[in-house]
Amino acid sequence: MSTLKIGVIGAGSISEAHLNAYKGNNEVEIFAICDLNKERAEAAAKKYGASHVYTDYNELLANPEIVAVSICTWNNTHAPISKAAVQAGKHVLVEKPLCRTVEEALDLQEAVRASGKILQVGFVRRYDPNAQMLNKFIQNGDVGEIYYAKASSIRRLGNPGGWFSDVERSGGGPLIDIGVHVIDLCWYLMGRPKVKSVSGNTYKKLGNRNHIENLSFYKAADYNAELNTVEDMTNALIRFENGSSIMVDVSFTLHAKKDEAMVKLFGTKGGLEVDPAISIITEKYNTILNIDPQVDAQGFDFARAFQGEIDHFVNCIKTGSEPISPVEDGVEIMKILRGIYESAQTGAEVHFN
Repeated sequence: MSTLKIGVIGAGSISEAHLNAYKGNNEVEIFAICDLNKERAEAAAKKYGASHVYTDYNELLANPEIVAVSICTWNNTHAPISKAAVQAGKHVLVEKPLCRTVEEALDLQEAVRASGKILQVGFVRRYDPNAQMLNKFIQNGDVGEIYYAKASSIRRLGNPGGWFSDVERSGGGPLIDIGVHVIDLCWYLMGRPKVKSVSGNTYKKLGNRNHIENLSFYKAADYNAELNTVEDMTNALIRFENGSSIMVDVSFTLHAKKDEAMVKLFGTKGGLEVDPAISIITEKYNTILNIDPQVDAQGFDFARAFQGEIDHFVNCIKTGSEPISPVEDGVEIMKILRGIYESAQTGAEVHFN
């Protein structure tokens, strides 16, 4: 197969990760950029050598030369653009989360299956070299049955504002933005068990905290401190049908001493730590062993993970293979996320059939 012509829809900050990774893959051509802001699209096209610029994604999708697209837009547009793309005969890599609601997810899943096209969900943590390396230990039985995981993604000051803090566009706050990453990573490494129930809490106590001085933080391009309709933080307990469970807490803002990233998994033969640095815990000859794998990066390697994600997407298109993060996984994670929000709203545990 010849070089694949790729279109990127949405030229905001996350698109840089996709574009850099496409640039690092010699089997693709960055062919088109689309953004509502024409100047931003033109700037990205100039930087990455794209020959076509659009402000309407439908026009991009109508171009028969484009084989596949990355969708890097607001969460509320993921489902309609992805659906339009597969129906236009394009393969799709859509940023996480798949969409905002379970209903959108199920509708999109149906469209993908009917199209015969690939839809890969951007669960980029799965594609990090460390995650893939640790998964080999899991698959070969070295840690036994994983029955418990705990994860934290705590920002003490990190509400990006803009569309991230507008629930209509984002679908939620830190849970759906950064919590999705650690929940999915744990779920993936645990073997993707079927969810049984969730219990969660959300808190809106601190707001944007734009009054803080002397400490900078990432701000969205459309940052607006007055607009904040999402939660500050969320915690949850997720139970699965096989008896395993995940405990998670995430925040955009919290009176914490420092930011914290933590992912740990516990099995019958050993344990794994992924964040903040990888470690394998086991025992031999009645002695506990803490093993530090010798790897290029002890923690999450952002650039290499995105390169792995893009390379996998391209390979799936060329070989017809199913991605390791298919639309079905996007649906399951959306069930978990919406279940947590529902539990927080009702004050009751949410059960799944």
